[in-house]
Amino acid sequence: MYHKINDFIADFATFVWGLPLLILLIGGGLYLLILSRFLPFRYLGHAIQVLRGKYDNKDDEGEITHFQALTTALSSTIGMGNIAGVAVAISIGGPGAVFWMWISAIVGMSTKFFTSSLAIMYRGKDSAGNIQGGPMYFIMEGLGKQWKLLAVLFSFCGLIGALPVFNVNQLTQAINDIVLMPNGIIVNFTSNLIIGLILVTITSIVILGGLNRISKVASKLVPSMVLLYFVLILIILFANAEVVPTYFKLIFTDAFAAENYKGDAFLGGLLGGLIVLGIRRGAFSNEAGIGTAPLAHGAAKTNEPIREGLVAMLGPAIDTLIVCTLTALAILVTGVWQTTEANGVSLTANAFGVAMPTFGRYLLLLCIVIFSVSSLFSYAYYGGKCLSFLIGDKYKHYYNYFYILSIILGATTSLALMINLIDGVFALMAIPTMTATLILAPKVLKEAKAYFKRMRES
Repeated sequence: MYHKINDFIADFATFVWGLPLLILLIGGGLYLLILSRFLPFRYLGHAIQVLRGKYDNKDDEGEITHFQALTTALSSTIGMGNIAGVAVAISIGGPGAVFWMWISAIVGMSTKFFTSSLAIMYRGKDSAGNIQGGPMYFIMEGLGKQWKLLAVLFSFCGLIGALPVFNVNQLTQAINDIVLMPNGIIVNFTSNLIIGLILVTITSIVILGGLNRISKVASKLVPSMVLLYFVLILIILFANAEVVPTYFKLIFTDAFAAENYKGDAFLGGLLGGLIVLGIRRGAFSNEAGIGTAPLAHGAAKTNEPIREGLVAMLGPAIDTLIVCTLTALAILVTGVWQTTEANGVSLTANAFGVAMPTFGRYLLLLCIVIFSVSSLFSYAYYGGKCLSFLIGDKYKHYYNYFYILSIILGATTSLALMINLIDGVFALMAIPTMTATLILAPKVLKEAKAYFKRMRES
């Protein structure tokens, strides 16, 4: 019976992360991109000025700064998808998969602009009377109470989708593979439990302090971890400088030739399969359209929705165009994608091990730990916000205890059923988010037109 349920949940996760979701995320994102006439990209400079705090006003509604909102959102998206996900894409699709991840990010930037603008435009109030933003609120405030079912669907899926079982499971695996087993330490339930308890301690200190503490920790951790990762990859690229141009060119040529693709054909061709693989991995990495980022951006201290949309747009650029590309280049230039059968995080670890034999794997592990732990903070906030919407603000703290228990579960068990369920439900969050965003998109554009007119006149 258990095997039947397990197979059903695995099929469910595969289906929802398949073609229907890609059509919704990428098709919807392309529609928004064309509808806005590439508006977000035309104001990239302005977005950076907003991020730097040029327009911050302490009297505006909200809890956190633009910068803290972006780093809180990024702390959830920069994680295993950037290290393990890219490795999976290259091991199946070759260098060409990276190009299609880039396309996914460019489309995702447009989606993030619209969803996060809406999170500020249509903020609602929770049961305690506090101002809140996020897909469930812009569905209710923007579309009306008759759409409540969509808001409830998003919040219910968010409760399960935000659980950290997969993240913790992969982090524990990385610690075991990189530190414990190579040093002759026996890996068993006890060692995994110790890892779980350490993670619980760190996470509890941060998440029980609420959004302000989460955003302050994220605003320090995220820039430093991206910078450290950037420096490490630069060292690898300098060590292999002679092949960097070759592989950079190969990313473009292989994207249309699909000569290194080992997966299933799609729409009768290998190229179709490669496109789906790259776009799916990109969407999984930057989460544009899923609706998690607007939960963080909706708390930004601003009365100008378009400003927050422009800041949010920078997320997929940092997450996929920068961090994923760094991982991809490290794997490609060291040649490990052709010389080993390793996959996921092990493949990335091999690339670091080849380039920096003595300490490379340990430095990668440091990045993985920071990436993963910071995402634990954000997801706890997202889940609590979903519970608050469903049953009231005074009960939302109960989610933290449930969340902490799931960290122990993730570290000590390999619950394939649980991981697939979380994966599948996480993808379902895109249905209410994208449906409401596509309907409300013209109102965002009207607001954008008014905002840029005010900016020109001021």
